[in-house]
Amino acid sequence: MWRPILPPLERTEGTGMKEIVRTSLVLALLAAIPMSLQARGDAAAGQQKAQVCEACHGTTGISVDPMYPNLAGQYKSYLEQALRDYRSGQRTNAIMAGFAANLSNQDIEDLAAWFSSQEGLRDLKKD
Repeated sequence: MWRPILPPLERTEGTGMKEIVRTSLVLALLAAIPMSLQARGDAAAGQQKAQVCEACHGTTGISVDPMYPNLAGQYKSYLEQALRDYRSGQRTNAIMAGFAANLSNQDIEDLAAWFSSQEGLRDLKKD
């Protein structure tokens, strides 16, 4: 059951603005905690975990077969979302569903960190 962290504000003489500022500060700090605890992704760990991906996506994420997409240089957030969607079944692919089913959130972060750190995609507007 959800319980409030702070007691409800009461309107009493002498409180008011100080209490509101204090409560706002505490709530702002509490809101920032989940962001700081999010997994960051470790590219070196992702490289080790990506060995199973090499058969289709290549050692650095550049596929040798055009049937499989290149992962190198993709946006980290895109790779994370794609893997989470394969894991949940939101995105369907018989091959990827089997691989993604057992990935933890940390595995996903690590794999995304590895592939996004590789040379791959380029901005065609700059060419």
